Amino acid sequence: MNKESSVTDILMELLTTRSIAGHTEEAMRIIEERFRVFGLKTKVTRKGNLLATLKGRSNEGIIMSAHMDTLGGMISGIDEGNGTIRLRSIGSFTMSSIEGEYCRIETWDRKLFDGTVLFDSTSVHIHGMEDASVKRENKNMYVRLDEEVSSGEDVRKLGISVGNYIHFDPRPVMTESGFIKSRHLDDKAGVAILLRAAGDLVSDAITPSYTLHMLVTGYEEVGHGAAGFLPENVREFIAVDMGVAGPGRESSEDKVTICAADSSGPFSYLLTKELIEVAKTESIPYAVDTFPHYGSDAAVALRAGLDARHGLIGPGVDSSHAMERTHAKALNATIDLIKAYVSR
Repeated sequence: MNKESSVTDILMELLTTRSIAGHTEEAMRIIEERFRVFGLKTKVTRKGNLLATLKGRSNEGIIMSAHMDTLGGMISGIDEGNGTIRLRSIGSFTMSSIEGEYCRIETWDRKLFDGTVLFDSTSVHIHGMEDASVKRENKNMYVRLDEEVSSGEDVRKLGISVGNYIHFDPRPVMTESGFIKSRHLDDKAGVAILLRAAGDLVSDAITPSYTLHMLVTGYEEVGHGAAGFLPENVREFIAVDMGVAGPGRESSEDKVTICAADSSGPFSYLLTKELIEVAKTESIPYAVDTFPHYGSDAAVALRAGLDARHGLIGPGVDSSHAMERTHAKALNATIDLIKAYVSR
């Protein structure tokens, strides 16, 4: 990625980088190098989060965060009799949303083996429609390994072990109409937005009103991403995460969402109001929404003891935690809101 890469170019690159929660080291190195290209000072915490800082007119700081970690699986058992590989979820998703998905198992020595996530009674020709239609749960899902194996010993000889990560194929596609559809837009879209916003601020010689800390976390999907080291003298924490688009929601795939509340409760009223006012003033397409089944790094930071106003913005994303989709308009609207907000 060069300095002039569009946000969609950046996003498509990130989507092909493996980064399940807890195993984001390679992805963080890539992102850190991108921030350094823009001249930002970077720090990797002991936990593995990445902080990139752009000096502002004030020493007081604003954190804008996004998380690079994604949903995925982990091997929880290998059947000795036939070599069936069982899996557990990393992050929150339904088993039906990954049924039939191609995947890759990563061994401890970083070898990759192809497979497919399947239901125990998939074939209607063998099990019949009734048995093939029962609820998908962890206990009745497995990975069909694309290797000639018939026992647990065969599987283990390949170097495959309980505890190995299972990476789902994201299948990213950019359509001619401007849609991006892929797994893991939550929240690689947010990371791409932060990178592009940083590049624009630097190239346009815009000095933020407050020192801007761009935080990329690696454990958001399992609940503790932003807990831990945070810079001092922070006045606000704004998570840049997805807006949940779908029935009953105000969020849209062609707008930036300003979230007023999530499952942890309301965000800062004053900060939310200021974000809305900036969007209105700059004619940025936006929606205000609330998400009852959603948590973010902003709430985690406050629970960890951060004394700051907190908020959340992000592009509208359809079918969250499954086969997701957004539009370039929403990505760019979020970038525009970030730049307008930090430079006001």
